[in-house]
Amino acid sequence: MMTAAAAIVRKDLLMFFTDRRALIMGFVAPIAIASFFGFIFSGGRDRVTAAVPIRVVDGDGSAISVAIARGLAADKALAVQGGTVDEAREAVRTGKTTVAIVVPAGFGDAAGQAFFGGAQRPQIDLLYDPSHAPELAMVRGILTQHVMQAVSAEMFGGEQGRRVTERSLESLAAPGSTMPEADRTALADLLSSVNRWNARTPSPAPPGASPTPARGLTMPYDVREQAVTAQAGIAYNGFAHSFAGMGVQFLLFACVDLATGMLLERQLGLWKRLRAAPLSRAVLLGAKAASGAIIALMSLTVTFAFGMAVFGIRIEGSWPGFVAVCVATALMASSFGLLIAALGKTPQATRGVATLAVLLMVMLGGAWVPSFVFPAWLQKVTLVIPARWAVDGLDAVTWRGVDFMGVLPAIGVLLAFAALFATLAVARFRWEED
Repeated sequence: MMTAAAAIVRKDLLMFFTDRRALIMGFVAPIAIASFFGFIFSGGRDRVTAAVPIRVVDGDGSAISVAIARGLAADKALAVQGGTVDEAREAVRTGKTTVAIVVPAGFGDAAGQAFFGGAQRPQIDLLYDPSHAPELAMVRGILTQHVMQAVSAEMFGGEQGRRVTERSLESLAAPGSTMPEADRTALADLLSSVNRWNARTPSPAPPGASPTPARGLTMPYDVREQAVTAQAGIAYNGFAHSFAGMGVQFLLFACVDLATGMLLERQLGLWKRLRAAPLSRAVLLGAKAASGAIIALMSLTVTFAFGMAVFGIRIEGSWPGFVAVCVATALMASSFGLLIAALGKTPQATRGVATLAVLLMVMLGGAWVPSFVFPAWLQKVTLVIPARWAVDGLDAVTWRGVDFMGVLPAIGVLLAFAALFATLAVARFRWEED
């Protein structure tokens, strides 16, 4: 029996290595697609992030609006252009610009009066491409910073600020104000203090120093960013995730090919001959499972070996954990192939259904994009997808630097899926077509 099983495994491996399509799908395709996704999603220090293209339409032309436009243009996260409202709208509509900021006429004066809470706040129009919602949120935050800085700087030292506070004081003194007396008095005191500040003679700058420009409100804190990865000084390697995802996807495809090959053998009557040998069901399925696991493990090994050699992927966590995850993933994929062969009828029909099942599995399992970008409810649902545990396990032992005990749950779940698929395959196995 052991000789027969070894012969089946040897035959399957020889057929795999003589099949050019199988070699491409098992070795070349995962490397090529993983490299592509790695270049897109890599967050390494060598990555150049494109600035968000925006347009700023200044319909006011005041000191405040000019300062806002100047601040936005100086921001490294933005690529700023000007133009008219119609030009900006057309640029957004055609996808050439992500967001257009339209500053209306009279914005500077209205914003200055609203700054002290004594007038209605003016509006700035944001014309945006609805396919770039994350960029819209970023632009809105950057715009808020520069508006606050420009308005406050002008109110505390600019010529436009002097005029605004004077008009605000006149409106407070005019009859018919609906503001409570106590609030009106307090606001008038504040504006008078601002006027006195603006009317002061600035202190002369030290010899050789340039005059200190007027400064408004600024952020009251600085941010110190620190990426937390496996070890200090080790940058995140986005290729690690893409090679994990594509490696899992194409080893599943390799096992689908093995399953359709089994169905073709049954269709040609080869299983009848094996049964007459005699060959038990356990030996046949065990040999096929071994063949699939070896092929899957080879595919995953070659994929990661290329990633390590070319893109610097490193096993920052447990090497035994990495090997165990790879073996558990290969066994899960192989038993999944057995289940497909047990459930399928014809090779042609089974290949189409199995391919769709694999694509859904890897899509929901985070092989294409990391699962943390999914909605919270979907992240919980995908825990029943074996590909999710395989990809997360490989991520854990590569760039996350998790030890063996930390990745043990993923190994256990993958082996449980392998046992489940194998049990179902044995239960549904048929020597002949129905």
